[in-house]
Amino acid sequence: MSLTQEQISLNCAAARAAFDRARAEHFALGAFNLDNQETLIAVVRAAVAKKAPLLVEVSKGEVDAMGLDNIRDMVDNYKDQYGIEVYINLDHSPTAEDAIAGIKAGFECIHIDISQANHNASREEIITKTKEVVEAAKLTGALVEGEEHYFAGSSNLHTEKIDYVEVKKLETKPESAADFVARTGIDTFAAQIGNLHGAYPVPKILDIELLQKIRDAIDCNISLHGGSDTPPHYFIEAVKIGVTKININSDMRVAYRKTLEKVLDENRSEYAVVKLMDKVIGEVQKVVEAKIDMFNSAGKAQPN
Repeated sequence: MSLTQEQISLNCAAARAAFDRARAEHFALGAFNLDNQETLIAVVRAAVAKKAPLLVEVSKGEVDAMGLDNIRDMVDNYKDQYGIEVYINLDHSPTAEDAIAGIKAGFECIHIDISQANHNASREEIITKTKEVVEAAKLTGALVEGEEHYFAGSSNLHTEKIDYVEVKKLETKPESAADFVARTGIDTFAAQIGNLHGAYPVPKILDIELLQKIRDAIDCNISLHGGSDTPPHYFIEAVKIGVTKININSDMRVAYRKTLEKVLDENRSEYAVVKLMDKVIGEVQKVVEAKIDMFNSAGKAQPN
């Protein structure tokens, strides 16, 4: 069921208020990727158990598989059923057109990432397209997130080690971030401080001092992508500094697949796979709940 323009605008205003609360109360909204209905159920149950506000998010692959309107409807159904505070983020939109489609579908948060499709996109091209999305978002009041250049890694379980030297080259420069925010008018800046997408066989190392310098240089929201497989103490420090959104995907996917493989192996004669999904959902829920605790967002939800 499509939302009215008034409903979409009210949802977007509520999302803005949630980000303001997060900044003021030093917690971060977890942004949890959805692959299917089972992962949505896991996130919803975690939100209920922890009384936490959060985002669910989809990128182009999930949008192509499920459809923007179907995702909006599915999330709204669970939101109404369980009375949770949840918003939708369109993650890593590779084009302005994709991002604007998310705005029109009523998503409260839109991440425009021109470098996703073209890793070598120029900074000026990224700024131009980001400004286009910021302007379009005035239709609903959706929050727009942007990043200056390509963000390394992928939402997968990597076997290679992290090239810390290369990751260092991509780190955000505070003065450049300030210029980017001023020129684009974005609501949320995706900072790069050693974080990268995916899970790796060696630990991620985040530069918390750099994060503080970025916080001092810009006044908008700050997000951290690539939150999976990150030592918890970094999150604790990040929310104290003022990060208000942290993305989680790979940790959920790893829990999902490993548990699914296990239950399938243990139930070789059962072909109604839906009967086996409770354990899968439960393990993904554990991941989400653990992140909520790290982000200091437990107990911070407002009634729906």
